[in-house]
Amino acid sequence: MIRVLVADDEPLVRAGVCAVLRTAADIAVVAEAADGRAAVDAALAHRPDVLLLDIRMPALGGLAAADELRRHLPEARAVMLTSFGDPPNVAHAVRTGAAGFVLKSCAPDELLRAVRAAHAGDAYLSPAVARLVLGMARPPADPARAAALLTRLTDRETDVLRHLADGLSNAEIARALRMSETTIKTYVSRILTKLDCTNRVQAAILARDHLLPRR
Repeated sequence: MIRVLVADDEPLVRAGVCAVLRTAADIAVVAEAADGRAAVDAALAHRPDVLLLDIRMPALGGLAAADELRRHLPEARAVMLTSFGDPPNVAHAVRTGAAGFVLKSCAPDELLRAVRAAHAGDAYLSPAVARLVLGMARPPADPARAAALLTRLTDRETDVLRHLADGLSNAEIARALRMSETTIKTYVSRILTKLDCTNRVQAAILARDHLLPRR
């Protein structure tokens, strides 16, 4: 079972998210919270696998809650619930290692995919959020450093990175390159280390900005 904590200060949104999650046989909602401070306390008490955190909450926002829990519960994966009005917050979450972003208006099956992807070690971006992230959440440009980092990659790692930048999951990359998912996970881990990236989203942004198109 994937153990999930849901934190949102809007009772109706929180109830809706929990209702969707409870339709899945492999997901269990182990705790709910109406603000970030309560989310931290509940996470430490219940030790969920995945944290679904609203970015904007009273007492302690989702970003600050995720930062605090990363120190005390590093194995938990944070997925941020967001809206189109939060590009600076999305940018901050990318830099600090969030495992995914979903819109509160997303379809139920997309929410389930995000939770499963985060639990599996992948990053998940709603398509609309991906456009927001890649278009507005870019780190300061440093072409020389990016080029130097990219030269560290082998040809196969570069192939994997191109697919990662296209938004493919590990399983999808494995099918595209006719390799095992375990091998792809190993490649992704090496890529993140060589590119000095905290997560897949950062690597995707670097690739989109600085990796030459396929020939």
